[in-house]
Amino acid sequence: MEDLTFQYPTWYILFCAILGFSVATLLYFRDKTFKETSHRLKWFLGIIRFLSVTLISLLLLSPLLKSLITETKKPVIVLAQDQSESILANMDESQSQTYQQSFKDLSQKLRENYDVKEYAFGESIREGIDFQFNDKVSNISDFLKNIYDLYSNQNLGAVVLATDGIYNQGSNPIYAGTKLTAPIYSIALGDTTSKKDLILKRVFHNKIAYLGDKFSIQIDIAAKNCVGSNTNLTISRIVDGASSRIQQIPISITKNEFFNTQEIILDANISGVQRYRIGVNSIKGEVTTVNNSKDIFIDVLDARQKILMVANSPHPDLTAIKQSISKNKNYEITTVYINDMKVNVANYDFVIMHQLPSKTNKATALLATMNNKSIPRLYIVGSQTNLSRFNENQPILNVSGDGRNTDNVQASISPVFGLFNISDEVKNELPNFAPLLAPFGDFKDNANTHVLLYQRIGKINTKKPLLLFGEQNNIKTGVLAAEGIWKWRLFDFLQHENHDIFEEVLGKSVQYLTLKDDKRKFRISLDKNIFNENEGINFDAELYNASYELINNPDATLTITNSEGKDFNFTFSKSGKSYTLRDKVFPVGNYKFRGTVNNAGEQLVYNGKFSVQPIQLESFETTADHGVLKLLSEKYGGSLIYPNNIASIGTTLMESPIKPVIYTTTKTRTIINLKWIFFTLLGLLILEWFIRRYFGAY
Repeated sequence: MEDLTFQYPTWYILFCAILGFSVATLLYFRDKTFKETSHRLKWFLGIIRFLSVTLISLLLLSPLLKSLITETKKPVIVLAQDQSESILANMDESQSQTYQQSFKDLSQKLRENYDVKEYAFGESIREGIDFQFNDKVSNISDFLKNIYDLYSNQNLGAVVLATDGIYNQGSNPIYAGTKLTAPIYSIALGDTTSKKDLILKRVFHNKIAYLGDKFSIQIDIAAKNCVGSNTNLTISRIVDGASSRIQQIPISITKNEFFNTQEIILDANISGVQRYRIGVNSIKGEVTTVNNSKDIFIDVLDARQKILMVANSPHPDLTAIKQSISKNKNYEITTVYINDMKVNVANYDFVIMHQLPSKTNKATALLATMNNKSIPRLYIVGSQTNLSRFNENQPILNVSGDGRNTDNVQASISPVFGLFNISDEVKNELPNFAPLLAPFGDFKDNANTHVLLYQRIGKINTKKPLLLFGEQNNIKTGVLAAEGIWKWRLFDFLQHENHDIFEEVLGKSVQYLTLKDDKRKFRISLDKNIFNENEGINFDAELYNASYELINNPDATLTITNSEGKDFNFTFSKSGKSYTLRDKVFPVGNYKFRGTVNNAGEQLVYNGKFSVQPIQLESFETTADHGVLKLLSEKYGGSLIYPNNIASIGTTLMESPIKPVIYTTTKTRTIINLKWIFFTLLGLLILEWFIRRYFGAY
């Protein structure tokens, strides 16, 4: 339905008509040019001119055309299928085909009255269902959260959830806190019968150990309906596909619901990524032996960075820094006070100096040793810092001030910083963090420094550096020109319930300062050394010319070799001025890689290693948990349905009072923009011109 409205009083239309009539009368009945023209022709031309002038003048009143658009949207029904491996554990081929056909029939029936959205979930949530059942994990609570985020503001009629109730990632879906207003109908898959099974339930271990240390592995063993049986727990090391037994422990199963924890201490006597196989011998009558063993990978490092944090006095910054740095197993951090130093700074790889040199301690001996040993350092400036001594002992920042006055400053991210990458989350969130306390005065950084953070005072972004880095005489130096960084860690947790942003800024700063420069012209980097079997591996490579300028003109290749000696050959893609190889997935095992490139006749080679570990979560629990599904459905007003009765869901939903939503939208357009108005006016004027021309009026 369309309505015509004017932005001026409607009686103005009368003036438009009078204007059109006046122009037509003067032109054709008062002008002697048409004195001898037939009376009928004058009336015809007059009417055309009347219509043209009237229509043009009406358009000057800016008339509006209002249209009322009505749209009916069907209610949304979400059909969700768990794609994890455990779904097929108790289905043969025939049962699987029957179930899939019933599920498709349900989807087709619901489409008659509803807008059906199909989703698969497991490792991830994606649209469409392919019934492959090869996901390594299942996360029901994450699926419910995503459905709430997608459809909480839409007309969601119901959620049909097909799963066995086993979740091995995320929280219990009953307590997930999702505020769905639609009922959940659960299709209960799997078998709840407890069968005879020996399970290597969980293996807890550190991902990193250090050469020469000992490390522990905690192993949880469970057994169902196996009372009176005996087995052996075996720990073996896998090297080039060959297994060598390290330890063996006998286990006696004393009851039907058996659970036992064993702690094993091993020696980290070989560097590199070590693969261990933990297993229990199978017993007669087990329903499956897939969950009797697990491979783990431990990266044995031949050294760790030793960090010394020297402070002028106790301060909450010290705890915040230590807690964050200690999370990285590559670092061993020690905190001391300058007036009670009982350590030799020469034994450390990196030093954090908190408010030193201070007004009470010049730290002369400490700085002399650090300079002599070329130890990289990070200065944290505060109200106790002796600014004149600070300026003398580092080359990257000069602060002029009396040290008695301070400013409350927040962070402003430098858009041109390039020493290391900062995530978008840090760029967006860090400027809103609580202010730090910086000395009041003038700040001047050296021309060769790299500023990561500038000071923002109130709402004004200044050019005063807050966090910057530099290097002189091959000694890397960083300066945080404010104290109170503990507030950032606390604020991060209050806002996000984690310390990720704080730890990224601090961690990458420490990583840059402690990292020894790699002068190789060709380098390949990985995010980590150990990957999951369902995880894509990304390789990044850089090539430098003789002037250490980044280039990627020649082609670079990568050869990956598995433990059996089989090679996989790839060619790097060129991205910007570097090389990339994205999302390569490999089977479980240890791998070596060799990257090569020929630059200006020089063959450059880079060698490295990585490992792929299995994900066996789906094999650790084979008994379906329909109790969780029943409680979940009852909580949201749905019901529990078994696979042989799937069609009843369609009947229930087709008879339910879920109504479509009618959306009404008003669309306003100015008539002057309508094309047919333009062509009507053009047609009238051309017609009038043609007739006048034909009868010799021009």
